[in-house]
Amino acid sequence: MLINNKNFYMKKVIFILTVLMLSLYSCTTVDSGEIGIKFHKFSASNEDYGGVEGTVRGFVFYNPFTESVFTYPTMVQRKTYESFTVNAKDASIFTMDPMIAYHINPDKATSIFVKYRKPIEELENGYIRTCIYEAYRTCGNSYTSDSLMSNRAQFEADVRSRLERSLQEEGFIVDEFTSAITPPASLASMIDAKNQAVQASLKAENLVKEAEANAKIEVAKAEGAARAMKVKADAEAYYNRTIAASLTQQIIMEDFLEKWDGVLPVVTSGNGMILDASKFIK
Repeated sequence: MLINNKNFYMKKVIFILTVLMLSLYSCTTVDSGEIGIKFHKFSASNEDYGGVEGTVRGFVFYNPFTESVFTYPTMVQRKTYESFTVNAKDASIFTMDPMIAYHINPDKATSIFVKYRKPIEELENGYIRTCIYEAYRTCGNSYTSDSLMSNRAQFEADVRSRLERSLQEEGFIVDEFTSAITPPASLASMIDAKNQAVQASLKAENLVKEAEANAKIEVAKAEGAARAMKVKADAEAYYNRTIAASLTQQIIMEDFLEKWDGVLPVVTSGNGMILDASKFIK
């Protein structure tokens, strides 16, 4: 009887452990930054959407033998791709280094899973990369080398617009998209030469403007000096005219007497004789 009780308890413990193990393997957690898709492993019926029951979050219970839960992140994902080349309209080869930030539309997570059944890393290196390359290739054929380099912002906007249309249809929403555009070496040399010529032209133009400014300064100085001299001359002339107008015969005689030393002048007669005027005055 004791042996039977032991066997009963052992079977009970084994049963409980089995239930616990099955519970652990038949339960998973889908956190707030993910969305889960619960599906039947062995169903391929189109009527039940390839065996997909729908999206799930939080604690999810499922039959690990016939069902499974696949998760996709719903937070923003960032991916920087290795360089690849794209041809412009005139066959020049440009190198692109794109970076994309995107997130999955939760409403289309089921469609993405049914169509691809691949984790997000494989989609980034497969489908999304192909869309980026196709957007670059299509837009690049609309630009010549010069127009692409002169309108980089517009080119990148065109690429992003086309990329957004392609990805959004599949359930991927683009949050950011940037790219480093490297022109071919020959075009880069031409651009450098052009920039140097523009800089030299600007420098020469600045020197001309500086010379003109200096000339204007000198002219202004000369005109200022001339006006100053004219003002001074006009003042002296006015002074002289004022003094001349104020002189009378009496003032002249008084000024003469103030300056006279009392010696009468000696003059020469017509026959060469020297006459002393003082004798005549006496």
